[in-house]
Amino acid sequence: MQEPVQTPESVSRPIRLVALFEGFKGILVLVAGSGLLLLVHRDVHALAVQFIAHSHLNPASRYPEIFLEFAGRVQDGRLLLLALGAAIYAAVRLVEAYGLYHGRAWAEILAAASGAIYVPVEAIELLRHATTLRAVLLLANIAVVSIMVRALVLRRRALGHGA
Repeated sequence: MQEPVQTPESVSRPIRLVALFEGFKGILVLVAGSGLLLLVHRDVHALAVQFIAHSHLNPASRYPEIFLEFAGRVQDGRLLLLALGAAIYAAVRLVEAYGLYHGRAWAEILAAASGAIYVPVEAIELLRHATTLRAVLLLANIAVVSIMVRALVLRRRALGHGA
């Protein structure tokens, strides 16, 4: 049995905003993954050294040192795997965005589940080291999950399956 499809006019504004946000995340990760492919067969460590020098950072300080150490261990195979993972993540986000924008129940379920996965992790990270960014991310994810759960409850009621 085919699921009832909401007309685009009946899709709520919050769901559309979530769809646009998920689409934005998908495109951003796709661009980042494409950028990783540009690094294949290149000396990533030398590029990192140039970046740090261009940024006027002290290569002996903590974060630039970690960055340089990581860049020195990057291999083409890892870059390809990261790019593949980015492509898969981007595809899921873009398909989810399409489904949400067009009022599909499966997309609401996917958005609720994928958002809910991150809530406990973000809550733990916020408790370990509270920052404004972590608090905003946690609240945004809770909002997305709440919007999707509400949409699913309303859909279920409209089909006569709920109280």
